[in-house]
Amino acid sequence: MRLVLASASPARLATLASAGLQAEVRVSGVDEDAALAAAHARRGRQSAEDDVVVLARAKAEAIAGELPAGDTLVLGCDSLLELDGQVYGKPPSASDAVARWRTMRGRSGVLHTGHWLVDLRSGDAVGRTASTVVHFADLTDGEIDAYVATGEPLAVAGAFTVDGLGGPFVTGIEGDHHTVVGLSLPLLRDLLGELGVRVPDLWA
Repeated sequence: MRLVLASASPARLATLASAGLQAEVRVSGVDEDAALAAAHARRGRQSAEDDVVVLARAKAEAIAGELPAGDTLVLGCDSLLELDGQVYGKPPSASDAVARWRTMRGRSGVLHTGHWLVDLRSGDAVGRTASTVVHFADLTDGEIDAYVATGEPLAVAGAFTVDGLGGPFVTGIEGDHHTVVGLSLPLLRDLLGELGVRVPDLWA
């Protein structure tokens, strides 16, 4: 079967590849703010766990709508960090990333990653959220400034990575570490199973 990843994230693609799952990347171009606004208008304000599924679904369905029916699965994912009831995606600026890290340092947040999987054989779709607690090191102002200056925090939800330059600044994780990278492999296995697909069916 063909697996299409509706995400531009190189970390998600690498996570799939590390598990033997070769995916074709197609970026949806979904307006995330508009998708969330529409969902909130229909159902009211939702939790972060719900919001990431809304975004993952929007991305997966946008790409699925461009492809013909057949032996293809389309996977959409999206991540948000929740800290003290506030929800954070990618920081809009370096100054915002610095301010966020000064709030995060020495504390813990929850990284939510939504998944939506569309089966183009049947049109069926399934989705859920994986959530993982992340403990952050108590960084100095100098460490924060240096990290933000690399540009990495501006490209990722929560302004950190665990598999890149930000790795030394994460002191612990409670849950599936793949979720923090942006794609939970155990949850993906469960979703595939609901559609009658085994992970080995997708091994290259």
